[in-house]
Amino acid sequence: MDVDWSPSSRTDGDRVSWETPAFALQERLSRAVLLAAATPGEESDRWLDEVVDGAWLLCEQSSWCWPAHDDTRTRHGSVLATVTDPYLDLGAGEVVGQLAWLDHVLGDRLDSRYPGVRERLRHEARVRVFDPFVRRRDWHWIGLDGRVHNWNPWIHGNVLVAALRLLDGPDDREERARIVALCIEGLDRYVAVLPEDGAIDEGYAYWWNGACRLLEALDVLAHATGENLDPVPEVAALRGIVAFPHRMHLGDGWYVNVSDGQALPPRTQPWHSLLRAARRAGDAEAAAHALSYRAQGAPAAHEAEGLGRLLRGATDPEWLGGSAPVVTPSAEEGSVFLPSTQMLVARERGGGLTLVIKGGNNAENHDHNDVGSVIVASGAVPVVVDPGRPTYTAQTFSAARYSMWMMQSDWHSAPFIRGSGQSAGRRFAARDVEDSPDALALELADAYDVAALRSWRREARLDRGERRVVIRDAWDLEPWEGEDDEPDTSVRFVLAGAVELAPGRARVTPIEAAPPLILSWDPGVPAATVVKEFDDPMLTEVWGASLARLDLDVRGRAELAVTLTQETP
Repeated sequence: MDVDWSPSSRTDGDRVSWETPAFALQERLSRAVLLAAATPGEESDRWLDEVVDGAWLLCEQSSWCWPAHDDTRTRHGSVLATVTDPYLDLGAGEVVGQLAWLDHVLGDRLDSRYPGVRERLRHEARVRVFDPFVRRRDWHWIGLDGRVHNWNPWIHGNVLVAALRLLDGPDDREERARIVALCIEGLDRYVAVLPEDGAIDEGYAYWWNGACRLLEALDVLAHATGENLDPVPEVAALRGIVAFPHRMHLGDGWYVNVSDGQALPPRTQPWHSLLRAARRAGDAEAAAHALSYRAQGAPAAHEAEGLGRLLRGATDPEWLGGSAPVVTPSAEEGSVFLPSTQMLVARERGGGLTLVIKGGNNAENHDHNDVGSVIVASGAVPVVVDPGRPTYTAQTFSAARYSMWMMQSDWHSAPFIRGSGQSAGRRFAARDVEDSPDALALELADAYDVAALRSWRREARLDRGERRVVIRDAWDLEPWEGEDDEPDTSVRFVLAGAVELAPGRARVTPIEAAPPLILSWDPGVPAATVVKEFDDPMLTEVWGASLARLDLDVRGRAELAVTLTQETP
């Protein structure tokens, strides 16, 4: 493995140079645990040896916290981990969870071949995780301020597994009960803010490491309590989050990707976790959606998802032997409106168009400035798109986040008004939202810090059966009275595919096999395209090397209708 350990690689905010080898170590350890458990006889000892090597390396590692998360600079003035004050983050949670699962699977054999190793695991878990978890209750991810995000169930779920397994000494009963109770209390804060419609404002990509982590933790709790604590069937919000993945599915592996997500995410998700949650919730459609990936050849489990998920996927009989018809929601007629995020997903039968439009606000978790933006897919393939997330660096979650182009409304399919895109913050939001099964109308003026803007009303409608979407904008903007030329006001569409531009018309050939999309508007409106080239793999593996933006210049006007039609043979 080639890793750049030069000084510049350690100071430029690039997380990948540290995370790649660190994650590779844990993935190798997870593979070794599975092989040690599955290989019969003495042949498995070589894998057991590798397990101990990997576990011992983790015990010797200065910190389990991912450096991007550590607060040691703030608390101690240090740029390196402070070993006497461990930071409990996603990384530390993942390591302690991994050690707990390997102890669960191989515990007796570890004692037999390597006496003392299990005691070391328990010591490190206590010093690095259990003690800080109890001692410091100012962890931002606990949600004491009422604001919770995906860290909450991800960390609490791992601490829960570790406490149940590693606090097993004769004097640990009281501490174990206390930590389990704190985990339940923390998870309850996450559940308390979930909307009944099951919408995840962080988007589909973070469902797997937020809502799904919650469902996995609740699955562990149900097992640990003999099924006496099983809220999934009874709580509407929990049933709602089980339905969220198939509601966001465009078809053929493409998903609605608002916030920090990829429209074409990896197929190696822990679908077995969704299947188990769907069984608990009694959601046949969610179960079929999960099993459809098994039918398409998705791996039973993948080590990159963590040892707990790897073991569960590799041992779930229904998942291993299950199959179901491939479920492609875009091939079904239907719509879903999620009022908590003000998102409409309207689908047309038989591979027609899918319209997505969202309201919300510009302070959502993993937020982009995207109030009023639209996504339109032809068949299953997005053509009017949300660019999605970049590779994370120090800038991504800093005060400079919205200087990144893919975070700005300028590069979402939303209006650009008097030289201004949308502003970040909760008060920059949609209002006066009106929904119907096939349309959403909303007021966008509050999303912009433009004094001259009195109103900008947008309506997006799917004309079912016509393979047509119509987006109407009408606005009230004070006349320009400046001495200089009036700044740009334009209606914008971010496009994936080959764009052919003509007066009043743009034809877009999608990046995958799907019918082209025709955008048409008043030919008197000037139009131009701007190409954004990039080399970030998080973007190129979805869209290729570039995206195009169609800018429709509406200065001097008060309304515009754009019709998007699927081209038929």
